[in-house]
Amino acid sequence: MASESLPLQGLSAIVTGAGRGLGRAEALELARLGASVVVNDFGQPGRDGSGGADATPAEEVAAEIRAAGGQAVAHLGDVADHEQARALVQLAVDTYGKLDILVNNAGILRDRMIFSMSEDEWDSVIRVHLKGHFNTSHFASVHWRARSKAAGAPVYGRIVNTSSEAFLAGSAGQPNYAAAKGGIVGLTTSSALALGKYGVTANVICPRARTRMTEDVFAGFAEPGAGELDPLALEHVAPLVGYLASPAAGNVNGQLLVVHGGMVAVVERPKVSAKFDTEKDAFSYEELDALLTPHYADRPPNETFAAAEVLGLKHA
Repeated sequence: MASESLPLQGLSAIVTGAGRGLGRAEALELARLGASVVVNDFGQPGRDGSGGADATPAEEVAAEIRAAGGQAVAHLGDVADHEQARALVQLAVDTYGKLDILVNNAGILRDRMIFSMSEDEWDSVIRVHLKGHFNTSHFASVHWRARSKAAGAPVYGRIVNTSSEAFLAGSAGQPNYAAAKGGIVGLTTSSALALGKYGVTANVICPRARTRMTEDVFAGFAEPGAGELDPLALEHVAPLVGYLASPAAGNVNGQLLVVHGGMVAVVERPKVSAKFDTEKDAFSYEELDALLTPHYADRPPNETFAAAEVLGLKHA
């Protein structure tokens, strides 16, 4: 991990939710590529955010990085808490002199159909995913903007956020999660526009991976045979995060990428599929009925998933 040829050598990174699963794989990959890492995890045992905070998961991953010759420190903190997110960014700056890379991965699940979901189930998922992404991005961007102004030039900054196919293709039992993940895409594109002049890029991935968070979602997917790499293995996702965090991705900004099973798909922003103009000064109900009803008449109700199917993203 000490080779001067490594693409992230001399850079420092924060990975949130890095005590287990995908975040752990991402932290290990950034360290393998030469970055010094702050491993953040609140350590709660329940994937719904239940249970007491525990520093052990983050400390174990940090120790694993150090044992392999890298640099890492652990941070026990709730990124959805504004002040704890501030402390997380400050820890990176205090430990490594600066922050260069922020990977937002922390999240919880509280699945329920829209007609059954409680206010707390909605609020808690939005809080951890969407507010958590905002909090860390806010304090990281304050750091980068101040450094850029002091230097009178752009600095090095990378944000890699985590969305989901639940946002892209819908997920009936996850209205809170899908909404949070859609919000993260909006946060990312806004951040990309605001921070580009300071030298900072912001991109977002939709990973498909077999983790504690997704054990129910992928319960019907076949396990790999002996000697075969699981199409849902974390190893398919972490290298993309490493690439987006690297100097090589300097021209990649405001992008949404889907990754799983040896595939990376670059997703375009929504396009207009049809356009109708009124023949009068303003539309009436009758005119809209005459135009739009025939347009949708032969389309199945679930055609909104067509884009996902084209990409090969629909669940088996």
